[in-house]
Amino acid sequence: MPNQLHGKKYRTAEKNRDVIAVYPPKQALEIVKKSAFAKFDETVEIAIRLGVDPKHADQVVRGTVVLPAGTGKTVRVLVIATGDKAKEAEAAGADFVGADDMVAKIKDGWLDFDVLIATPDQMGKLGQLGRVLGPRGLMPNPKAGTVTMDVTRAVRETKAGKIEFRVDKAGNVQAPIGKVSFPLESLETNFTAFMDQIIRSKPSSSKGVYVRNVSVSSTMGPGVKIDTNPYR
Repeated sequence: MPNQLHGKKYRTAEKNRDVIAVYPPKQALEIVKKSAFAKFDETVEIAIRLGVDPKHADQVVRGTVVLPAGTGKTVRVLVIATGDKAKEAEAAGADFVGADDMVAKIKDGWLDFDVLIATPDQMGKLGQLGRVLGPRGLMPNPKAGTVTMDVTRAVRETKAGKIEFRVDKAGNVQAPIGKVSFPLESLETNFTAFMDQIIRSKPSSSKGVYVRNVSVSSTMGPGVKIDTNPYR
């Protein structure tokens, strides 16, 4: 009986994969590309179920990774810094650079940026914006590399395809790894880089199977399961 929860195009796309089977990464990504049906360039996403309990602080998996082939998205970077660090940010390609003026602008409701990077000495000014920046995931964080004196590196990596990931309350990690329009090899390279970082981020307190499930999908398309044996 047809799945009435999805439209005809989705049900057609589902036929490109066996819902029970698990595939090698390259084949799974190939199916995702083949199954994409939207009129826009869909994002390719990875979803991972980890064998951790995020209720315990020592099992929270989070980090950053620079996707070698980029994300396919133009990232607007705001840097809060002064003096030489502000000049470095401008030279590195930051879209917006400032300090008190930018803080005031955000207070007034301006949020036309994707990533906020700040030098440590400016974080005091951003504390008052926690209720605005926090829920949107825009508050700079040392663990994400967005609170740093090395603004040149931070800006360049962000522009090149650096993304942040964090396990949710259910033990899942989701992240974009490119666009459907990417060559298969580029998607595979990004997938490998992301999985390598997930493995490196395994908490020492995690017991049993760490990587339980992995799947990839496009924004509108069905998920395709990946064989997790190489990551156990």
